[in-house]
Amino acid sequence: MTDSDGGSYVNGGAEAAESSFLPLDGGDIHVCQDGPRDAPALLLIHGSASSTRSWNALVPLLTGAHRVIRLDLLGHGRSAKPADGGYSVPDQARRAGAALDLLGVEHAVVVGHSSGGVVATSLAEQRPGLVTALAFINTGPGLGALIGSGSAAGGPSQWPPTDEQLRRMASTGFSRTGYRVPEELLDDVRAMTLHTFLTTMDATRSYLEQRPLPDRLAGLGKPLLVLFGEDDRRWRSSSALDYRAVAGAEIVFLPGLGHSPLLEDPPRTATPLLAFTAVHCVREG
Repeated sequence: MTDSDGGSYVNGGAEAAESSFLPLDGGDIHVCQDGPRDAPALLLIHGSASSTRSWNALVPLLTGAHRVIRLDLLGHGRSAKPADGGYSVPDQARRAGAALDLLGVEHAVVVGHSSGGVVATSLAEQRPGLVTALAFINTGPGLGALIGSGSAAGGPSQWPPTDEQLRRMASTGFSRTGYRVPEELLDDVRAMTLHTFLTTMDATRSYLEQRPLPDRLAGLGKPLLVLFGEDDRRWRSSSALDYRAVAGAEIVFLPGLGHSPLLEDPPRTATPLLAFTAVHCVREG
């Protein structure tokens, strides 16, 4: 169904983007689409406590060659936030696959930022015929790669968080202190409930505790690109080398960038991503 706010907007000179809501189990899922509908599909999955808006700066660089699809995972952004929702990683991945089904997508390269790569991995496990290749942006391979106790799992001491708490939480997502975190990304955290914030964080941790990502991916046979900002303050950047366990994995380090290169330097992030998708994307029909 079409977004009640008007349903579309213009993004970076590309075809008008469509914003809609898909009725899935647990509640409506917010989806954005950019670029030609007959181009190869690229699914972008955001990280914890984020939303489709985290991709805004990168999307215009991708739409020349792709049908770019973004979704807000359950509990995030403009998607539903039920108190009794299924927030496990496999549940989130299953909904992402169902969303692609409703959109008529049969094959997609799936890109995940941070814990979005965890959901992408689960989607590839569940739907290997749907996922043609995977690309991760600063997705830690396992819990042993975390920097400090509060990097990826720490929560605020009150809810809703104060502005100061929000900025302190978000600051580790970037390479340099003093980086001005986009206000809309802070709004995404404010829009969450304490339950969805904590439950989705715990879900990622639980999935990684069961089995690290390289072990899961090694047997899937999917092409893999790993982009990693070298100055990540949440995950040890050297941990990206763990993905060498996946045959043929391409690992690209981005010097001077932190946990969110898609925001800090979209062109440098897009260049290796587009080179990868040019080889592995499948055009429908």
